[in-house]
Amino acid sequence: MSRHFIPIISIIVFFLLWKGYVFFFEVSPLVLPPPEDVLSALVRLMQRDDTYYHIYTTLVECLGGFCIAVILGTVLGQLLGRIDLLDRIFKPFVIALQLTPKVALIPLFILWFGFGIESKIIISALLAFFPVFSNSYLGAKSVDTGLIEVFHVGRATSWQRFRLLVVPASLPYILTGMEMAIVLAIIGAVVSEFVAGSRGLGYLATIKLQDLEVDTLFAVVILLAMIGFVLYFAVGSLRKVVIPWHESAQTAKH
Repeated sequence: MSRHFIPIISIIVFFLLWKGYVFFFEVSPLVLPPPEDVLSALVRLMQRDDTYYHIYTTLVECLGGFCIAVILGTVLGQLLGRIDLLDRIFKPFVIALQLTPKVALIPLFILWFGFGIESKIIISALLAFFPVFSNSYLGAKSVDTGLIEVFHVGRATSWQRFRLLVVPASLPYILTGMEMAIVLAIIGAVVSEFVAGSRGLGYLATIKLQDLEVDTLFAVVILLAMIGFVLYFAVGSLRKVVIPWHESAQTAKH
């Protein structure tokens, strides 16, 4: 029971420290509004119909990019991890793209795909791709060679080896990559809305900053954090469904 109370107590202490800092140091509301003002702004924000439109837009961009990243990252990671020729050909390009600052590519994607939701999804997918790819690649490389030999001796087909050995061995790695990817997908969607958005929570935060509605700006940030928590734990809970036999899923249950 105490395991569930500790996060709640931590949040309460955080808000008390926030309130105490603002009160005792007389911090301007334009710099850091008190927590009660932010919570009031959050309530007002959730009472507006257009807020849900912005939430929907950001979720579509984030989840669309996340799904693309999971599919491409998993497939390419498995292919490069299992086929040496493809690994030697494409790995340098993947590394070069991974080392490129992703924010610098945002203007290019906007130029190529326009200011609509498509460019935001692609930017989100780009940021989320590499954790999934890297972990899928590592999972494919980490398959026990002894078990591979056992499958060879048992004359298992390539499909049987892939389905019964490679996939179960790679799934814990892929799910770890997905947990990181969902966070980066949210970041990609919000940052792209900052740069060239006309809707979405990132765009809403920019508008509130321009209007100097700092309490509402903080409320938007809290709303984004809440959405991030929900999506992160939703992806993390997949372990109990997809790999209930794995140690990480067993640990998550306790």
